[in-house]
Amino acid sequence: MIETHSAEETRTLGARLAKMLTPGDIVLLQGELGAGKSELARGVARGLGITGPVPSPSFTILNAYDEGSLPFYHFDWYRIDDPEEIAEMGFEEQLHGDGVSLIEWSEKAEEFLPERVLNVRIHTVNENTRQIYFEPRGGFLMSEDMLQ
Repeated sequence: MIETHSAEETRTLGARLAKMLTPGDIVLLQGELGAGKSELARGVARGLGITGPVPSPSFTILNAYDEGSLPFYHFDWYRIDDPEEIAEMGFEEQLHGDGVSLIEWSEKAEEFLPERVLNVRIHTVNENTRQIYFEPRGGFLMSEDMLQ
């Protein structure tokens, strides 16, 4: 668990996380509305070298970025009502492609996820403080020391 005390610290942690990600990695972000999932995603984008705006893809489901060191696919499945929507929209290519996929609200369509993922849970302590838990699954390799 790593604790952050501002949106900027959460973005900085995301940038550190980006440095350890490799093509094909999938990161799942979990936490209630307003927990800081999009702030962590912005940090990952910055860490991959993306310089433009990184809005939450709440209405578009996917924002794709090609300008960084790796393609970055930022998904937000909050508005998914049926998991089959993922297949119908053709997102499997990005999920299993040559970039990094980061998914907010992944629990809406878990059947489309591989076993090897990094689950990141964000817990809101108070207005500024977040506790962020990293749970590698299915052979995803990482050490929390890498994020310090």
